[in-house]
Amino acid sequence: SIFHGRYTIHIHLVNKQMSGDLPLNINIKEPRWDQGTFMGRAQHFFMVTDPRNVLLSSEVLEDARVTVENYRLGIVKPGLTEDELWRAKYIYDSAFHPDTGEKMLLVGRMSAQVPMNMTITGCMLTFYRTTPAVVFWQWVNQSFNAIVNYTNRSGDAAITMNQLGAAYVSATTGAVVTALGLKSLAKHLPPIMGRFVPFAAVAAANCINIPFMRQRELKCGIPVTDAEGKRLGESSKAAQQAIVQVVVSRIGMAVPAMAIPPVIMNALEKKAFMKRFPVLNAPVQVGLVGLCLVFATPLCCALFPQKSSMKVSSLEPELQENIRQSNPNITTVYFNKGL
Repeated sequence: SIFHGRYTIHIHLVNKQMSGDLPLNINIKEPRWDQGTFMGRAQHFFMVTDPRNVLLSSEVLEDARVTVENYRLGIVKPGLTEDELWRAKYIYDSAFHPDTGEKMLLVGRMSAQVPMNMTITGCMLTFYRTTPAVVFWQWVNQSFNAIVNYTNRSGDAAITMNQLGAAYVSATTGAVVTALGLKSLAKHLPPIMGRFVPFAAVAAANCINIPFMRQRELKCGIPVTDAEGKRLGESSKAAQQAIVQVVVSRIGMAVPAMAIPPVIMNALEKKAFMKRFPVLNAPVQVGLVGLCLVFATPLCCALFPQKSSMKVSSLEPELQENIRQSNPNITTVYFNKGL
């Protein structure tokens, strides 16, 4: 009957929508939210820096990688919904490098920032009174930073073990020396100022560590592309802008975690309860730092778009010339700034 025929067609259409043969035009190269606004970037980075991503198994990561790479090739897993596709994309982004596609070291991933920084910063703020403790925790912190800076570098150029070793030694030494210098200065200041030494040391160290660990980018440049992602060349000027933005974001991340807990702890330590249980000092401090970092990490990553841009007129003269000859209508280039 006609009714039966229509009914069958209707069922077929409903099934087609439910099985969700996804359209192939969802742009998963870009984040799900508008990166032109701070709120869009913040939503994106809350997903990327989600500490729960650290707990995902290799199978889940591999599954996400296959889903994303297949989708880019036009192969859709039967029954895949749009939400599942975006979830896979964010799992993929949290664990694989955007330029090389390699799986990143676990502790270097942005999703490991909160648990790792929470522990290290909490210990730095708790054990700041003796020189060996300052040296040890600053060294641990800078070693962690060196791994993060290497893991989240921009570009796909290989870096030799010698370059990496030299960068690591110069970055950690510079940071530890700065911390000790500031610690000796703080002796002549009120006690509350002593608590801020770790923050000043971390801010100064970031200014040293990031450029050192990413010095290859400053020498050789990072890939710049047009709006469609077509590679136009390598630029050191773009690398400079990328590194400055990352340094600002990293110092921003450290501000709430290192400025708020010391003030609270200063007040708490005077309370009878904390005097009776001094063992609570470190856990309370670590907890406060964690609370600050859960918000500070994504919000400071969101200060600048991950896909940063630059006017062609600001690039190196030779690169400007090349771009003008091959693509005369391009005025802006784009690059991954790293994190």
